[in-house]
This record gives sequence, structure tokens and C-alpha cells, in this order.
Amino acid sequence: MMDVNWPELTAELSSDLKTLRGGAPAVMKAFSAIAQAALEPKALDAKTKELLALGISVAVRCDDCIAFHTKAALAQGASRDEVLETLGMAIYMGAGPSVMYSSHALAAFDQVVAVKESAHKTS
Repeated sequence: MMDVNWPELTAELSSDLKTLRGGAPAVMKAFSAIAQAALEPKALDAKTKELLALGISVAVRCDDCIAFHTKAALAQGASRDEVLETLGMAIYMGAGPSVMYSSHALAAFDQVVAVKESAHKTS
């Protein structure tokens, strides 16, 4: 999984999800409403919720979820240290398989940061 281009994966998935939204609009609208309600900042801020989602993504071994929640955590201002601490909790809760998927999440974070930094340099 080391050769995954995480930002590219996210873009490809977004296209696939658009197709899914067209084929199952009611279900996808309901899912979107759940996501919006869950992510609404209340006792926990948006960054904390995205870090939780990233940790859960690792624990349930969902690379696609890792890609999206890594990007979202970064957009909410998550630092590499916060991601690493989140991955530590995922490893604690998920044992060996979470160690392997944590490496995926860290690679995704580093690639998204690199793309973001590259975009800032060219603008």
C-alpha cells in the first residue's frame, strides 16, 4: 500500500461517489445528512471529530475513509503530531491491524500536506 497516491485516490473516489449519488439519491442524501449532523461542532470541535473519524477509519481498515478523513482533518487544522497521537489511540484499540493501517493514514497525511504546500508555492 506504500505506492498509493492518497490525494489522487480521494479525487477518484469523489467521482465514484458522484455517480453513486445519481443512482441512489435518497440514500446518499440521508447519508449526507447524518454526516453533517455528526460533524456539527458542539461539545467537540470539527478537528477533534475528524481526528476521531480518522482513528476509526484505521480501526475498521477503510483506506477510502482514511483518504477522506485525513484530508478533512488537515483542512480543520490538524497537525502531524495530532494525527500521530490519534493513530496511537487507533493502534491501542485495534492492535496489529491498526498498526498497518496507521502507516496508510500517515502516508495519506504527508501526501496531502505536500500537495497543499505545492499548491501554495505555485499560486
